[in-house]
Parts: sequence; C-alpha cells; structure tokens
Amino acid sequence: MECVDTVVIGAGHAGLAVSRLLSALAHEHVVLERGRVGERWRSERWDSLHLLTPNWMTRLPGFSYRGPDPDGYLSAAAFADYLNRYASSFYAPVVEQTTVEEVSRARPSRRYRVVTDRGTWQAKNIVVATGPHGTPHIPPAVRAGEPGPVEVVSAQDYRSPAQLPPGGVLVVGASSSGVQIAYELARADRSVILSVGRHTRMPRRYRGMDIFWWLEGTGRLARTIDDMPDATAARRETSLQLAGRNGSELFAQNLDLAVLQANGVRLAGRLERISGGRAWFRGDLDETVGAADRRMHRFLDAVDDHVRRAGLSREVWEPVRPRPVELPTPAACLNLRAQPIGTIVLATGYRPHHPWLHLPVTARDGSIEQYRGVTTAPGVYVVGQRFQHRRDSGFIDGARHDADAVVRHLLSRHTDTVQAA
Repeated sequence: MECVDTVVIGAGHAGLAVSRLLSALAHEHVVLERGRVGERWRSERWDSLHLLTPNWMTRLPGFSYRGPDPDGYLSAAAFADYLNRYASSFYAPVVEQTTVEEVSRARPSRRYRVVTDRGTWQAKNIVVATGPHGTPHIPPAVRAGEPGPVEVVSAQDYRSPAQLPPGGVLVVGASSSGVQIAYELARADRSVILSVGRHTRMPRRYRGMDIFWWLEGTGRLARTIDDMPDATAARRETSLQLAGRNGSELFAQNLDLAVLQANGVRLAGRLERISGGRAWFRGDLDETVGAADRRMHRFLDAVDDHVRRAGLSREVWEPVRPRPVELPTPAACLNLRAQPIGTIVLATGYRPHHPWLHLPVTARDGSIEQYRGVTTAPGVYVVGQRFQHRRDSGFIDGARHDADAVVRHLLSRHTDTVQAA
C-alpha cells in the first residue's frame, strides 16, 4: 500500500489544474487516471467534435492557448493533445491506466483508502475531478419502451454516420450535442428526425464577436450559485445550442433548428413514449422553441445594454439577431418501421455516477454535495462540476477558479493539522 498526502482522481483539465497548483507549492500528490491524460476527449467524443468555447478561452493555471488561431475551436483530439502538453509542462505525477474502484475511510486512521485495479493508496485528502459527465441519461420513454429492431446509441458512444446501421435516425435532444449530431447525419444524406426538448438557443456570433466574448464581458460566466434563486435549476441548465467551426466556416451560419430544417431535418416535440414500433411526441414544439427564443433575446437585450453603457457602439457591429424558427406542424406519432428508422441517438445529457465513492458526500441523485468544492467529509473535495460555484465551472476555462479555491482550502487544512501537531 502506498501513502501520499493527496490523491486527485481524474487527469482531465480539472484534475490537471489542481495538480498544477499543488505542484507549484511542492505539495505531495498523485493523479490517478483510468486511461490516458484527457481520456474522455479521446474515447468518448464523436470524431468531428470541436470545443464550443473559442481557443482564447482555453486557459488553465500557468498555461493557455498560444497558437495562430485564437478565434478558432480545438477539435476533441487536439484538446486531448493540449492537455498532454499541459501535464508534461510541469511533470504532473499522473499514473495512467489506473481505475479507481473504491474510495472509503481507512479506519481507525484519519486517512482515506483508495482501491484501484493496480493497487491501494492511502491519503489525507481526496480531490474528485472526474468531470460533470457521469453516465448517459436514458429517458423513461426509451427505457420503458420497445424500440424493436432499432439500435439505441448514446451521444457518448456515437462516432460518425458511417458507424450507424442503414436507415433513418431519430435524434433525441436538441442541445449542443443533439443539433451537431443531427446536422452531421443530415449532411451525410441520412433521413433525420430531431425530438426537441428544452434547449438554449444562442447565435455563434453577435455584433461581430463570439457569443462567449459577450458571456464573459457581461459577467454572466462569473455569476455564482449564490446569485441563483434556484440552485438545482441552475445546475440543470441545458448546454448552448452551438457548434465550434474553423476556417471558412468560422463566420458561417449558426447551428440552430432553422439551419437543421434547411438541411432536411424534420422536427418533433419531446419524446413521450415508444411502443409497438412507434414513437409518440408531445405537442409542445411551439412552446419549447418560443421559450428558447425568449431566453435568447433577453440575453441579447442585456448585451445591447452593455454595449451602450460601456460606450462600445462605435467599436462593434450592428446587432443582427437570428430570425424566429418557422415550424411546420410536427407529427405526433412516428412509425419507426415504415420510415424506416434504423437508429435512435440519445443526446439527452448525463447523470452523476460515482459508485466507487463510499463516503457520505452524495445526494439522492448521485451528485456530490459541496460548497465551493468542499464536501462534508474532511479533506474530500470536488472540481469540475457544472455550476460548481460559478456559471463557467463546467467549462474548461472555469475550472481554474474552482481548482484555486479547493487548493487554498486543502492547504489551509494541511497547515492547521501541522500546527495542531
């Protein structure tokens, strides 16, 4: 059994941000990673995926993007390589190909026991940095239904149109993953139906700037969970309906429901049930799309107000907003065999999943209960969760703030322990 002061679980951007700060202070620690550095970006993303955030937002402690295309968007593979360079830049103590199987109290000591498939560790502190993506969410309509011969694939397992069996595709979910996958399938000449649930519509660029420039400039990304009237609802915000594009596509059209329709994608309401080879949808498409448009315009109103107050009117382009989506009368029922539909792709998000965490720090829904990354178990922390403290906590750029708060608390606890001794 190996002993170390701190074990960080996960070598993605959040875990490496913590490791970088601990390394700068010569604090003893190890980072355990089930695969390679940035494994999720290597093996759990589709082939054509790019980051939603522009390259200039790829900022981690002591490291940031310095390439020739700050307004572009790194591919998933390029970002995994970026993380590998980041780890090498400070000789991060990453132990790869090591799967954590259990984290529990090492009684009667005050340490924690970390059991892996390659041995056991004991540590005073644990930092869970496995990210916001737990296990893919399967909607009740699919879980309880009978899709028959139709193959069901999660967005986590989707790689490309060529991977899917012949036939049309029903994509469930219209946030960033759903619209990107539906667009790619339509461009590959697949017949696509998109089941539209709650989503957040945003233009890729507004008044000449990337929408994230405005989200940061107006202070939206820095808002904390304490500012939110409903913390649970805030943490369940849908991802922005965007796609990262490079080169000639950088200033291209937005990726929203109107663009999908122009490319042949048929829209339907929220999936209600599947039975007997048929899929039924709610008649809520107008309401869902209208609510998304109203939320978008409220934010763009705030941007325009920010432009006026900051005196930026002469420095930015005139406001041109996306037009309302013209909706046909959607079908209430779809015959999966007659279409024919060969695949259902679930782009319905993820749910927390920490079956190896045998400590009293999880809520009923499986999420880790915390405030600013600090849990109720002394010395146990979490980094990289959605809206962990700031709205940008779940983005690459936001992890640096949470990592700093966690490391500060961890070191203060370490100092208190030394002084008490």
